[in-house]
Amino acid sequence: MIKKSRKVRDYKALTKALPTLRYLDPEYVYIHLYNARAKTYDLFVKEGDYVKVGEKIGVRHGGFFEQPIHSTVSGYVGKIMKKFHRTGRKVDVIEIRNDFKDLYHESITDRPDYVIEQLSQDDMVEIIKDKALVGLGGSGFPSYIKLGTKDPIHTVVINAVECEPYLSSDYRLILEHPNRVVTGLKYIMQALNAEKGIIAIKSEKDPLYEILTQVLKVRFPELNIEVAKLGNHYPQGWEIEVFKYALGIEIPHGVLPTKFGVIGFNVSTCVGIFDAIKHNLPVIKRHFTLTGDAINFPQNIRLRVGTSVRDLIKLSDGFKEGVKEVNVIMGGPMMGVSATSDDIIVSKTTTSVIILENTEYVEEPCVRCGSCVYSCPVSIEPVQIMNAVKRGDKDVMRGLEAYKCIECGLCAYVCTSKIHVTDYVRKAKKLIG
Repeated sequence: MIKKSRKVRDYKALTKALPTLRYLDPEYVYIHLYNARAKTYDLFVKEGDYVKVGEKIGVRHGGFFEQPIHSTVSGYVGKIMKKFHRTGRKVDVIEIRNDFKDLYHESITDRPDYVIEQLSQDDMVEIIKDKALVGLGGSGFPSYIKLGTKDPIHTVVINAVECEPYLSSDYRLILEHPNRVVTGLKYIMQALNAEKGIIAIKSEKDPLYEILTQVLKVRFPELNIEVAKLGNHYPQGWEIEVFKYALGIEIPHGVLPTKFGVIGFNVSTCVGIFDAIKHNLPVIKRHFTLTGDAINFPQNIRLRVGTSVRDLIKLSDGFKEGVKEVNVIMGGPMMGVSATSDDIIVSKTTTSVIILENTEYVEEPCVRCGSCVYSCPVSIEPVQIMNAVKRGDKDVMRGLEAYKCIECGLCAYVCTSKIHVTDYVRKAKKLIG
């Protein structure tokens, strides 16, 4: 019997019970000079120059915004070279050799609480813009644009669901730094003059519920913030699902949540806002999951942005003995991107790298079981879209609303014939623009 499937096998136990390892002193960092949203750049430094932590060393140019580039260590500028970005493409990076002095740029100074209390929305937007904060859950969308909305907002939702299998860095971030999470939410609510805040977690994450409710009660009793336990299904972390189950609001496709008076931020982005407002810091460090069955010691790591994954693999005792071929996935296994090498650099938006022992699957003909259709969270027909892609019929792709796909990967996950259905739907979205 074919039925709807919203469950995926989880592997978070590999890492979630372990304290986060700190690896903040790599010999070199490699700072991405462009990314998926900003295709050109100007560099303000040259080889041999000395830079400090948080110093502005260049600017990326997007279609409608500019994004400062910051150094994440103090040390000496090296050469421009190409390394893999989380998109799976090689991009320009600037090498910086760490001098291990951790000298911060003169602009990195704490703001007293009484100053922060007087900041307006425009003030906070300008700070976030100057610190180049983006969606750290992987979206990479400039946070200052989101925070600068002119729509009236009554509720801010912090998305801490982390529903992708294997990933647990957000879990550890909340468990180890709950005050930073709540204070970041407080700043967002202040900027938007929002009446209420919600921190959304999975219902199975009792330790997070306990620590957050205790922190709210003891440290922030004046704030109207609650912790909402949502479902354990996949993709519960999809923003539309979060709003639906946390607030009872269904956001139509193509409509901004701000039109309903609500706005959402990933938990890592929330902490990034805290660091920018309180410490005037760009994102120089992040929590990151390195996991998979092909390495000896899966773990969560607090690291410098710009760290090489090859260094992290060595830190994790390398590959398991007998492993001959691996699959390297940047991001979660459901929505991530495969890489052809482990020569990957952790950018601000790289949440994880998963390294799995390669398993060969034989793709078989579609048996028209309907699993992909029943399981699709946006109610489209992935198999029909796939057939339209094979025929090159763009009109049918549009008619089947391929543009609604959120690329959650469920259609490929449930496929009994091992067809990479999601890849076909991704291709359809590109073909029809």
